[in-house]
Amino acid sequence: MNKNFQKLDDTQLERAVSLLDEEWLQHDPDLGPVMPMVLGRGVGQDWHKAGTFRHHLVGVARTLTLWKQPAHVRLLGLLHSVYGNAHVDLMKFDPKSERARVAEAVGVEAERLIYQFCVMSRKQFVHELFAGNLAADGSLTLTLDEAPLILPAHDVAVYIIVTMADICEQWYSWQDDIYTGYPDYQFLSGQVHWAAGLWPGPMRPTTYRVGQMSRLANLLQHPALKGQLPLPPVFDAGRAILTEAQEAAAATLYWSVVQQNQPLVSPAASVAVLEQAVAMNPWVAEPQMLLAQLYLTEKQYELAQAAAASAVQTAACWGNSWDKRIGWDAWMAWGRILLQSAQRQSWPEHLVKLNNVALKP
Repeated sequence: MNKNFQKLDDTQLERAVSLLDEEWLQHDPDLGPVMPMVLGRGVGQDWHKAGTFRHHLVGVARTLTLWKQPAHVRLLGLLHSVYGNAHVDLMKFDPKSERARVAEAVGVEAERLIYQFCVMSRKQFVHELFAGNLAADGSLTLTLDEAPLILPAHDVAVYIIVTMADICEQWYSWQDDIYTGYPDYQFLSGQVHWAAGLWPGPMRPTTYRVGQMSRLANLLQHPALKGQLPLPPVFDAGRAILTEAQEAAAATLYWSVVQQNQPLVSPAASVAVLEQAVAMNPWVAEPQMLLAQLYLTEKQYELAQAAAASAVQTAACWGNSWDKRIGWDAWMAWGRILLQSAQRQSWPEHLVKLNNVALKP
């Protein structure tokens, strides 16, 4: 059995399933009352990276909910860019005149975090963290309007976790090219590099940002940060780091199978490639899902069940997809079908029957 597979946690799965339908927001006691105000600013009509601005805000809040973050952190996730910022030219609330209104809706502490997250340099925040400039007391010094901005340990922990959720919701290959080398990205000529800017591009998964998320998660192991907030249930709660080489190799191997670059008569080569991709990067769900389907095709039901269970567990911990050709809810639905089929030791013999598979109660 693949040592990189995770066991399925029924509690985590139940939490994820409860967030699959959009209605979850209406019933959320913290986020639900705020949604009409946010939707009233047209966020469902605005373009944003892998979808609309509404998709993005809700996706970030969903991940933070799966990570069991407190209300002020989840509210920050839901409104984290509504005052605009250096990367998103979408000012939904005017920070000069509407801070009091936002504070009335979300609370003073959440609004403070939202405003600060919008006006501070997120690029500098990540750069300073990766440069090892986190102080012994967990604080981090940035620059705002040419003056020092000292973030206390709690704010640093909050912004690390929200940054991770922000990355996982939106980042894929189009942004790999647009922001090549983030946080120290280069400004490329749009005329010369026109092909890189064609949205949405080939929709490959990112080749370097998952590793950066692992490094951010690892910083939450800092003694001054570790007890500030619940640790996200990814990268072994921040104890594991995905290297650049591992991530790039795993993404390339996965994409070679998606593009059917292996022999098509037998799945053996594709299975081997996916097994290597999972070994390189066991922290994303989609390679495990493809692997589970190929195991099912070959009637290797025990392997299929282990791969499918691990894939569902991994997806349930993220709340957003890594392969953004398909949304998180659809990947979760497919993963649960794979797991059910492996448990029942049944898989369609003919391709046409794949169209008929369904999750059974």
